[in-house]
Amino acid sequence: MVEEISIFAMAMDPVHVGTGGYSIGMVDNTIVRDPITNVPKIPGSTLAGTWRYYVTLELQSHFKEEYKADLKKREEHQDDISKLFNNPKDWMKNFNGNRFAKIKCAGQDEEPQKTLEESKNTDTGHCGHCIVCKGFGFSKKNMRWQGMIFFSDLQILFFPVFTIKGTKWITTASKLKETGIAPEIEDKQSEDKIKTETGDEKYLNLGWLYLEVEGPHNIDKNKFKIPKFGKFNLKPEDVIVVPESLFAHIVNSNLEVRTSVAIDPITGAAKEGALFTSEAIPRGTILHGTIRIFNKKAFEGKKNDESNSETLPETKYLIEALKESRHFYETLGIGGMTTRGFGRLIINSNEFEGGESSGNRK
Repeated sequence: MVEEISIFAMAMDPVHVGTGGYSIGMVDNTIVRDPITNVPKIPGSTLAGTWRYYVTLELQSHFKEEYKADLKKREEHQDDISKLFNNPKDWMKNFNGNRFAKIKCAGQDEEPQKTLEESKNTDTGHCGHCIVCKGFGFSKKNMRWQGMIFFSDLQILFFPVFTIKGTKWITTASKLKETGIAPEIEDKQSEDKIKTETGDEKYLNLGWLYLEVEGPHNIDKNKFKIPKFGKFNLKPEDVIVVPESLFAHIVNSNLEVRTSVAIDPITGAAKEGALFTSEAIPRGTILHGTIRIFNKKAFEGKKNDESNSETLPETKYLIEALKESRHFYETLGIGGMTTRGFGRLIINSNEFEGGESSGNRK
């Protein structure tokens, strides 16, 4: 009834998901952190909002030009929705509600006071019928729909740090176990020592920290399977396992901090008092999260309003929609300052790579 997909993301640029205000300290624009661990993260709400937009863009890009804006004209093909699209994918042509889809199905609904029936053929507001509205949710005068796709936060799993041996990615034993990447790894570890693949370095620097190497981490190469990110493939020899107590300190000491200044348009020089700094998750960081898809087929036919009698999108079509729209993260990105070198992300999943989903079903 609920299918869970494990997703991995690698930052192609520094990623800045801000807290929405200024702070007094070394950094003006701080990023969102987990309140329990103090480690930066990408909130699930940020992921849900951007992915809704990108599924909408992908769907709209396949509409034939004459049907993109003219919703009335789409009625010419009541019996065959596929004729509305150029090279439609299964998730587009096999869900009839997509005939009402519009670009305004992304973002905040501008017409929540209208009924579902009234929203079918208006140019603004959520339509309430397409795979975007059914998958991500909507709210209308006579119907509120929770949606079928649930996003977790993206937590840092592997964090890149400069060492005298080149760039290495730090993680913890508990993170490797929780994600199933190295379930066999030994939990026991000294509070101030690290583990590498060979364990024979004696000492190694992680940024400015100089730590003793306790021994090998014994990650099984055959079980160490995370998706590739383009041409990049993280290997066990590039992984350093650090104590739980040091992980947050090392991450926060090695975040990217960028200083910027506003330019005075008259003088062309830096504007006085306009210097500011922003922090970001550095490129190369690998994050992990989950997507849960709630199959609500059991609710079909439970007619307590006009929407519940409609067909709902199948789980496999929602997964296809997510899979085929994720490429926008590699160009348009996520978070703030995406026009200034921030935000691009590669998202991958073993379920995506395997074609048809093989995610956990509960």
